[in-house]
Amino acid sequence: MKTSADQLASTLRDLCAAAGRRIQLMEVCGTHTVSVFRHGLRSLLPEEMRLVSGPGCPVCVTAQRHIDAAIELAGRPGVILATYGDMMRVPGRSGSLEQLRAGGADVRVVNSARVALDLARANPARTVVFLGVGFETTAPATAATVLEADRDRIDNFTVLMCHKLVVPAMQALLAAGDVPLDGFLAPGHVSVIIGAAAYRPIVELYRRPVVIAGFEPVQIMLGLVALVRQVVEGRPAVENVYRGVVTDAGNRVAQRLLARVFVVADTPWRELGRIPDSGLELAPAFRRFDALERFGVRLGEDQAHPLCRCGEVITGKVEPVECPAFGMECTPLNPIGPCMVSSEGTCSAWFKYHRPAAVGRRPG
Repeated sequence: MKTSADQLASTLRDLCAAAGRRIQLMEVCGTHTVSVFRHGLRSLLPEEMRLVSGPGCPVCVTAQRHIDAAIELAGRPGVILATYGDMMRVPGRSGSLEQLRAGGADVRVVNSARVALDLARANPARTVVFLGVGFETTAPATAATVLEADRDRIDNFTVLMCHKLVVPAMQALLAAGDVPLDGFLAPGHVSVIIGAAAYRPIVELYRRPVVIAGFEPVQIMLGLVALVRQVVEGRPAVENVYRGVVTDAGNRVAQRLLARVFVVADTPWRELGRIPDSGLELAPAFRRFDALERFGVRLGEDQAHPLCRCGEVITGKVEPVECPAFGMECTPLNPIGPCMVSSEGTCSAWFKYHRPAAVGRRPG
């Protein structure tokens, strides 16, 4: 007989009761956040356990300076800016890519870096800027596309590099100590690439358990049970409940691809600031594909909307309903921050699945 989410919830309640204190866990990935809400898993969680969101939504963690750079590049003559759809409505200092397109800029929504390269082939007189956003899940596809552009000598293709690495952000959260965390629910798709062993520094340096899980309800509940059991027993480890997909070593082919095309570098994150060795830049042999260098664009300072608390949401400091703009000035139709824009955004998930009745109504 298969284990159900309800059965696992009962085990979770027993474990939390045995802990004798409140346990706070972080789901690193936005896909986990949305899946928890979509399947009503929060209703199964015991009161002694709190699940907070982490910096695993690629759109949400992209620094404001990179959003502003994308908007500046999209406004340049002769440029086609190609981006994933979630980035279109993220507000910058001078509007959004969606608003810029409405004003006449050539901004295209694509579903892969390869489609952006095809745009460059079809428009040799113009330069395509691909907005390279995402973690280790999407970065190999960008790397493969750069290699193809290099092989075929397609020089009107460039990338605005915003790719980030998951584990350094987890370490930065623990090093800051702003949010007490007992453990991490790690994303299945990123772990397919980097492997379970990549999370060992979290256990070795910070004595926090990490459990890798998929995105179905039973997988998530299995992950939470494994995390709480480790906390109760005081034996932090990297545990993988997604063994049919994730290996200890990860995808070696993808890892070699990343190492060939990119170099690890310091990069800015929303709220977390500049984290050492947490981003990817083009290696010297491929720097000619760097959009910032090609167009001489310099990154400015981050200037987020004064009402937006997205950065605090994605670091587990506050829940969306603690933001005074949530459901008022900030809604899916009128977002002031990326957490309300992205399909993996915590604010978007709360608004859709977990919005208190009072939110969105001004006192009369």
